Amino acid sequence: MRALISFMLCLIFTLPARAEVNEIRIAQQTSIAFLQFNVMKHQGLIEKHAAALGIPGLKVSFATFNGPDAMNDALLSGAVDIVSGGPPGLLVVWAKTRGSAQEVRGVAALSQLPFLLNTRNPNVYHIRDFTDSDRIAMPAVKVAAQSVLLQMAAAKEWGDAHYDKLDPLTIAMSPADATAGLLSGGGNFNAAFTIPPFQEMQLRDPAVHTVLNSRDLLGPSTSSYAWTSKRFHDDNPKVYLALVNALKEASAFIIANNKETVGYYLEDTRAKVDGDQILRIISDPSNTYSVTPLASARWADFMVRVGRSKAVATSWKDLFWPEIHDLPGS
Repeated sequence: MRALISFMLCLIFTLPARAEVNEIRIAQQTSIAFLQFNVMKHQGLIEKHAAALGIPGLKVSFATFNGPDAMNDALLSGAVDIVSGGPPGLLVVWAKTRGSAQEVRGVAALSQLPFLLNTRNPNVYHIRDFTDSDRIAMPAVKVAAQSVLLQMAAAKEWGDAHYDKLDPLTIAMSPADATAGLLSGGGNFNAAFTIPPFQEMQLRDPAVHTVLNSRDLLGPSTSSYAWTSKRFHDDNPKVYLALVNALKEASAFIIANNKETVGYYLEDTRAKVDGDQILRIISDPSNTYSVTPLASARWADFMVRVGRSKAVATSWKDLFWPEIHDLPGS
């Protein structure tokens, strides 16, 4: 019996470790909130860091999605490995999967960009000025970061019991279409809560002004994250670390090389936007690209407080995998 046990132990310790994946599949959105992905793609940063960790020849593929719901479904089904989006997208799937075999947590923060609620209604300068005749276009109702920010503002103005007071005024529309409609004045809405650089494009029209800036609610706050499943995190420690290292390098590159970064973005998206406008946005030192999460716990606390989530985060670290726990997050 002892000989059999010794043989089995030798077999276990001499078996090769299970191989990590040879491809990492990343889902992204076409927004300047996710510029790290554009930089990593053009410079092969994940491949470089994977090779340095002993995994040469790693394949990296990118797929474009329009919103967090579809990306989270793809992540949970195993169709993609890494997804990205705003705070609610991460918080919803984290709360849904917490403690399960499919648990999802954040990989890192990506950007700190403000969201602006703009309007062409000359009578609206505060959210309390909106009436039943106003309509606010945003990327998605209920689930988009802009929707939750509007609820935060409503809760601050009228109390938590009325956090959804302005929800009936919201309609779903892409940032590009919302911008075109707001500038033309011919749509069935007169306000837009979108994303950079579209919100800045709207403000070129002197008839358009800002009603709400997300920084007035939260101060410095992460506007986009990357996240992944426990399965991918645990099964691929070297590939995962290569991803984190690549995100850190890409973040530093964006800050030091604004023009080249804009070029990558325009080439990848072929977006019909003003490159000079994007350059001005990312050159603004208050608009930061960093892997350190900021104000993530405040988003989580709000969603629990108003009943949109039952999963309580005792710390921002509950929301993220341990590889970034040494950062000064919040």
